[in-house]
Amino acid sequence: MLVVLWTDALIYLLLVLSIGFGFYASRREHLRAPWRRVLRDPLALAALVVLAFYVAIGLLDTVHFHPRAADGKGGAEPTGQILSLLDVALTGLREHDEKTYSAPLATHLFVKEAIERPDGTLVRDYPRLVWGGRHLADPERDRLPDIATRTLLGTLAGLAAWGLLVLGARASRPYLGGRDPRDGGGSLSGRSLRPWDTGHPWPKTAPGAAAAGADSTPRRAALGTLGAILVLGFAVAALAQGYHVLGTDKVGEDVLYQVLKGIRTGLVIGTLTTLVMLPAAILFGIMAGYFRGWVDDLIQYLYTTLNSIPGVLLIAAAILMLQVYMSNHEDQFTSLVQRADLRLLFLCLILGVTSWTGLCRLLRGEALKLREADYVQSAVALGVGHFAILGRHILPNVLHIVLITVVLDFSGLVLAEAVLSYVNIGVDPTMNSWGNMINSARLELARDPMVWWSLAAAFLFMFTLVLAANLFADAVRDAFDPRLRA
Repeated sequence: MLVVLWTDALIYLLLVLSIGFGFYASRREHLRAPWRRVLRDPLALAALVVLAFYVAIGLLDTVHFHPRAADGKGGAEPTGQILSLLDVALTGLREHDEKTYSAPLATHLFVKEAIERPDGTLVRDYPRLVWGGRHLADPERDRLPDIATRTLLGTLAGLAAWGLLVLGARASRPYLGGRDPRDGGGSLSGRSLRPWDTGHPWPKTAPGAAAAGADSTPRRAALGTLGAILVLGFAVAALAQGYHVLGTDKVGEDVLYQVLKGIRTGLVIGTLTTLVMLPAAILFGIMAGYFRGWVDDLIQYLYTTLNSIPGVLLIAAAILMLQVYMSNHEDQFTSLVQRADLRLLFLCLILGVTSWTGLCRLLRGEALKLREADYVQSAVALGVGHFAILGRHILPNVLHIVLITVVLDFSGLVLAEAVLSYVNIGVDPTMNSWGNMINSARLELARDPMVWWSLAAAFLFMFTLVLAANLFADAVRDAFDPRLRA
């Protein structure tokens, strides 16, 4: 039985809008050309592959449903539990909990306990894990060879999957605009080869190897990044069948499961906040710059007043108000997942309300310049309505600023979630997020010996996402900024 949470619905809406923008941009050369420049950048294409990996996991964690359980009459009925497709794929990690801390790839707990021997005596030692390494008869002797064997088999499986993808890419290359299979020569840059193009001459812009090398460099970067992800993913999957690859936390939950579940939270904060921020920023920004006068004064007063309020205090006040409402209306929330989702949605709304002012300022300045352009003045002289001018002449010419700002702000919003959760005003403590993992790891770092793997795992996944987003944002900025195109 499908369950659509508030954030799920907004993610679906954002996905539809993204697809719609893709069709819109594909029909306009002034938008197609910058994206072609982005895709010709090897570093940007590699970053895009990493972002696609994160997005795929986030989308799997967005499809929620009530699992069915046997009702004792030969049938099944929905339970009150809410799971996602990612939860189903990670059932082993989700259900194989330990008692408390265990180190990555360990077979024993991280802390000593009193263990009763067969002869009845008690001794303090490290107990065996319930799930980690349970298949080993002698962990001291068999653990390292077993880890090496599983890693090797997973690596070979990843290489095999990558090889099949490479062969598929090479086979489909003539239909996607690659080399001319009839002459083995240059790159097709004038137009892409399609099945219905037979009989037409093959366009070339550079002889032989030079064009082929220029065309293959981004492709090799993308395939190389995809190969690294597949090899690492298959190796981790092979190890996860017998061990806790990134260890367990204080309550024995698998850390790898936690960081994978935290991907959706980071993406939701980075994308839904943008969805909330854009309408106000675009509308107020271009109206202030175009109409000027009292409209400009009113909008400037609005975002100046909003900027004078410390953002952290505003977010804290809003979250506390939401907590009071939820505690007074517990009957409206049937599960902890719905409570946590509502708090996440409210956090996105507050972050969107407090972060639209910067883009609004940029769009106001650009609209002030565009309203003096000859084509805008001609439209005014011909009697074209103000809102028609805003939609036809002002808005299309500021979209590059909107796109650059959105991509650059994504990484900042992902980091904002970690900071807010660290001070206990972020997402719900029951929700898996990198910020909650970092917050819970504070006291673990003070232990002796130190429990470091929860913090390291959250940092690694967050660092990879933010780095890929920044690299891709740099390429988008360079491609869409007219001053940098040379």
